[in-house]
Amino acid sequence: MSGGHFDYDQYKIRYIADEIEQIIRKNNVKRGNPAKWESEFYSNYSDETIENFKEAWYLIRKAEIYAQRVDWLVSGDDGEKTFAKRLQEDLADLDKEKESKTFDYIPDDSEGRDRWF
Repeated sequence: MSGGHFDYDQYKIRYIADEIEQIIRKNNVKRGNPAKWESEFYSNYSDETIENFKEAWYLIRKAEIYAQRVDWLVSGDDGEKTFAKRLQEDLADLDKEKESKTFDYIPDDSEGRDRWF
């Protein structure tokens, strides 16, 4: 079955986390050639606010993991033991990702596009 109990809305949760990540990455980055109505920077939030955004990114990703695992359990894809095992594995992977994440922004001027790492 591969889930479906929540109509796959857990992917919307992931989308929110990804959008927050892009805001963090673009903070204090100058736009290459801003239009008249655009500011010079993509965003210009304080370090304290960016730290709160990073925590939001982490908690929202965690919520996505819980939603996914519960979805698979109640949809019959996983039993309770598998649910618990996969939940712990996914949360451990998220913690590793959080520890190694840099949120770096690297512009690619040669093609006029942005690249994200």
